[in-house]
Formats: sequence, C-alpha cells, structure tokens
Amino acid sequence: MMSASSLSEPRTKFEPVTVRRCVRAGYRLVGTHSGVQVCRWTRAALTGRRLCYKRWYGIQSHRCVQLTPALQFCNLRCVFCWRFHTSGRFKAEHEWDSPGLILDEAIAAQRNLLSGFKANPHVSKKRFEESMNPIHVAISLDGEPTLYPMIADLIREISQRRMTSFLVTNGTMPNRLEDILDLGAEPTNLYVSIYGPDRATYAKVTRPLVPDVWERVRASIGLLKDFKRSRTVMRLTLVKGTNMHQPETYSKLVEDGAPSILELKGYSWLGESRHRLPMNAMPYQFEIKQFAKKMQQTTGYEIAAEDSVSRVVLLTRDGPTSELSLDTQ
Repeated sequence: MMSASSLSEPRTKFEPVTVRRCVRAGYRLVGTHSGVQVCRWTRAALTGRRLCYKRWYGIQSHRCVQLTPALQFCNLRCVFCWRFHTSGRFKAEHEWDSPGLILDEAIAAQRNLLSGFKANPHVSKKRFEESMNPIHVAISLDGEPTLYPMIADLIREISQRRMTSFLVTNGTMPNRLEDILDLGAEPTNLYVSIYGPDRATYAKVTRPLVPDVWERVRASIGLLKDFKRSRTVMRLTLVKGTNMHQPETYSKLVEDGAPSILELKGYSWLGESRHRLPMNAMPYQFEIKQFAKKMQQTTGYEIAAEDSVSRVVLLTRDGPTSELSLDTQ
C-alpha cells in the first residue's frame, strides 16, 4: 500500500496536513488535484458479500473506480456533507491535469489499493482479476467534478476506453453540462443532486460560496431533457427537519427536468456532518418511503425499488425497463 510520504509529491497542491487527512480517510491522491477512494461496497463485492445499491444502474461494484477530478474543491459547503472542508475548498487551479493522466493514475491507484485482496481467502481469483480491470468510473467522491474544466474530455476519455461513466454533479455549473452536450460526450449516467425544493431551503442546506446557485441549479435541471443518450437521475438528499418537506414543490422540479429516474436518499450521520447536524436529522427508511409515496402521487413516477441499508427509494417514470436492474436482494 502507498505510504503518506509517497503521496505528498511536490506536484500536489495540497498542504501536508490535508494529505495526511486524505490518507487517513482512505484516499489516494492522483495528479495535482484529483483523488481515488475504494468504497466499502467495492470491498464487499470482492469478498462475495452485498453489492452497492448502484447495481440498479448496472454497476458491478468490484469493477468500479470512484474518483474525483476536484478533490477538496467545491462551491458549496453542505451541512450534510461527511467530507472535511479545508479553508481553500473553493480555490481555482492555475494548471489542470489532462484527462488521460487522471484516468491512468486513478486506475493505478485503485489497483494498488486492492492489491492486498489477492491473498484474501474470501476473494475468488476471477473476481480479483476482474477488479484489476475496472469497467466503471464513478465521477463523484469529493468536491464538485464539473469545476474541472475538462470534465467533458474526461468523460469522452472514459468512453474511448470502453468504460461506463457515472457523473454526479450538484448542478451549479450548467455551462459544463452544455460543454458535454456540445462535445457529444454524454455520460452513461448523469446524476444531478437536488438539496432543497426552493431557494431559501437550498441556501440553508448548501451554504453556497457563489451567488445565484439556485438559478444555476434550475438551469441544469432544464438541460436534463437534452441528454438523449444518458440515463438521467435526479437525487434528493433528504435531511429530516431541514429539507424533507414540500414534496409537491420538489415534484415541480422533477417535471421541469423529466429525468429517467428519481432517487430519494436519506442523509447519513457520518464523518464531519456529525459536527453540523444532530443524529435525528437522519430519516428512517419508512419516512423516506412515505415521502416517496407523496411524490409518486404528484409526479406520476412509480416506486420501483428500495434499499434499506443505504436508505434509498427509487422511482421510475416508465416503470421497470430492461436497462434498469431491479435486483434488490
């Protein structure tokens, strides 16, 4: 496994204290501003245990690279975020790494992180070998990936390597979504997270570092209809007592975006968010499902699956389809 000292190369932008915190959290730095982390579902899948709820989208957890091209770089400071927020969290780069470099180093870091599983008696040879050749890239993890100016080129690079891409964005950079459309670089899955039904709630939850974020998010929602090749997903991150209200207003946003899928995910009391929110801000699964039923009535979307461990309820516009696996076991 790579040591902390091997990660703090001169070319990284991060202070040593930030590197140490990233390493302790399981991250590996990639290039000057990117990072990789192996999620618990990758480990679980390798050992033949439970898969991530993203199996609904056809993702094989043990073959998925979870990366960010914008580590510790975000224009929001969401109260529910489990990541630690450094003082320079919204500080632009002067130089950006190329998509090819990011992807090459991310895959190398992933292989290094998983190398120890080769000797694990619970990991089959076939599954380990598959994990060394990832076929999915989840562009998420930390920061806002669309702040990386070459995000469209990164998605295209992933596609050219015959890998699927799962872009998760907070929707505050609609111009980058337009770039993706202009370059014909639509991701396999486009995931837009919505943190409030109205301007006031959104500002309270996200504590934005830039103006007009609500207008930006509304613009991104409006662009979803232009993505013809991507599976579009709107995710509501629900925090009890904060933004888990006005289902009818959320439904209007859903109508504007007309996503393929609507996903309701409950906030988890984890990491740094525990210093900002009480434990009872974490909704129970039955409460999430109750909220989903209200949205089902006002959107016409139907509840298609749920995962109580991840506390997610998924609704689809056209009912179950062949492109959406609904295996919830």
